[in-house]
Amino acid sequence: MPVGILRNIRGACSIALVIFIGGCATTGSGDPRDPFEGFNRGVYSFNQAVDDALFDPLGKLYRTITPEFVDKGITNFFRNLNDIAVVANDFLQLKVNQAFSDVSRIVLNSTIGLAGFFDVSTPIGFPKHDEDFGQTLAFWGIGSGPYVMLPLFGPTTVRDATGLAVDRGVLNPVFYVNVAELQAGLLTLNYIDFKSDLLSGKKLLGEAALDEYEFLKNAYFEKRANQISDGAAPDISEP
Repeated sequence: MPVGILRNIRGACSIALVIFIGGCATTGSGDPRDPFEGFNRGVYSFNQAVDDALFDPLGKLYRTITPEFVDKGITNFFRNLNDIAVVANDFLQLKVNQAFSDVSRIVLNSTIGLAGFFDVSTPIGFPKHDEDFGQTLAFWGIGSGPYVMLPLFGPTTVRDATGLAVDRGVLNPVFYVNVAELQAGLLTLNYIDFKSDLLSGKKLLGEAALDEYEFLKNAYFEKRANQISDGAAPDISEP
């Protein structure tokens, strides 16, 4: 790794640690969804510093050296793996027809699509769905709980953090790879590919929001409400 990036990491982490500790000093918030706002803002500042020092440069390098069709193929590959968790949550949410559609996606993309590198399912009527265990818990009446900003992973809630652990652990095929180096490589590639895809959105966020933290929080709750309701746009003020 270039020496300049290493220096940036050390400096950014030192600054972020000071900001993080300062943010933890105040946990109160006027927003009932976000009772730990001071702590969460500290974590958000830490995440921003790590992104600026490490993941944004890596993401830009990744986009520079990776041909567009390869980048798209890698994204498709991990989306295909994610469809396994989607199918499990389809059944848990009693969406049986959707589950069979998503099983068809996996079969087609894993075979004709060469292990998911090509998405051959969407053009022929098997669209990608976005179900996760957090939505499953919501389906069965579990409230969101407080808003939480996780180190590296970003915005979530107590309920959805539990879902994240299930989807990216128990239901993630990568975690069953027995070769430690291969598993670590796949997880790293997935994360860098994910972060590189967010670069343009991050730029827009900085241009659009006076308070990025507040904007991101409201956008998160609106998106989750839309996902949980399958687009019915319910009240997004759930505490």
